[in-house]
Amino acid sequence: MKATAIRAPENTRRKILEAAFDEFYRNGFQGSSLNRIVEEAGTTKGALFHHFEGKSDLGYAVVRELIHPRLKTRWSDPLAQTTDPITEVKRLFRLCSKDDNADGQLVNGCPLNNLAQEMSPLDEKFRQILEQIYDTWRQALEAAFGRGIKAGTVRKDVSPRKVAAFIVAAQTGIVGTAKNAQSEELMTQCGQAFCDYLESLRP
Repeated sequence: MKATAIRAPENTRRKILEAAFDEFYRNGFQGSSLNRIVEEAGTTKGALFHHFEGKSDLGYAVVRELIHPRLKTRWSDPLAQTTDPITEVKRLFRLCSKDDNADGQLVNGCPLNNLAQEMSPLDEKFRQILEQIYDTWRQALEAAFGRGIKAGTVRKDVSPRKVAAFIVAAQTGIVGTAKNAQSEELMTQCGQAFCDYLESLRP
């Protein structure tokens, strides 16, 4: 009984976070509605304000607890041990492009990039939290390309830091461009050019 009582608030909090993620993704942070969030979560505003100080606090929690772990699992963790980052980045890009089209990201874009474009100019704390995610991603890429140089799968004259910065910018830009154009064909064209660039980094 006691364990159930402890889990209930945690479950409610998680439901609110998931509902908020969906609402922010569909309607943007500024266009989102707390009423819709609590309705989708099957709870009350009282419960929401018990767990979060307000809409901004809820937004920060969504980024930290949902978006960051998902991006880390999708992009950073698979790079942790690879010595052939070119092959691995291409694999991840193709896999995620396929999944993103199925999940509606061609229409709605990348949750991380959406919030960065919308909220970074308006809320410094949002900007800092989002930048931590981008930085984690860049660091994982930089380390992977450093290992690739040592293993001989990447050209020795390549700068891991510069390549990491470009890859993150390119991938987020590709998704944003395809979202605006609502074009799977454009996504494919950009993806092919991106993979050609990666291949140019081989010895």
